[in-house]
Amino acid sequence: WLGLLAFLLAGCAQLSDECRPRPVVVPTLPAVIPGYTELDESTGLHITGSYQVIDVESWRLRVTGKVDTPLELSYDDLRCMPRIESLTTIICRGNFEDSATWAGVPLIHILELAGVQADATQIKLSGADGYSSTVLLKDALSELNFLAYEWEGQAVPILHGFPLRAAFPALPGYTWVKWLLEIEVR
Repeated sequence: WLGLLAFLLAGCAQLSDECRPRPVVVPTLPAVIPGYTELDESTGLHITGSYQVIDVESWRLRVTGKVDTPLELSYDDLRCMPRIESLTTIICRGNFEDSATWAGVPLIHILELAGVQADATQIKLSGADGYSSTVLLKDALSELNFLAYEWEGQAVPILHGFPLRAAFPALPGYTWVKWLLEIEVR
């Protein structure tokens, strides 16, 4: 346990000393806010959820539950971790299919940092809008999954989850929780 703590503290020192992510351009709301499942003309993506305006400086992603080391990560902490980018399609059956390029930190990396306990079977993702989704741990551990902080090379738009949304390219759109606040390992 102490060895892991020392490793994590060294990693935090490393982040502050070596990683200097470029300043984020915080997105603003578009002039027109489409209704539920309508097309957002500014992005070409459809709208779901109740958008949240979140202060990126005070926002934190919490990783809790059946983990050895609970985490509380800032936006810049995430941007200093390994990054993947994927052109993927969000499928909301019966409503829409939206394709875009998203980028962020691999979910498996976050779960490995937290140390998922052996008896865990699923994760619950919770967003600031009150929406949550549960994903089986075996599905969550796919190397395809990530926590997206970028869309088309810029910060994720507010209407689509800024500062962070889950991205599960092989799973239905309802698992892509927006305005992500917490991952609870169960």
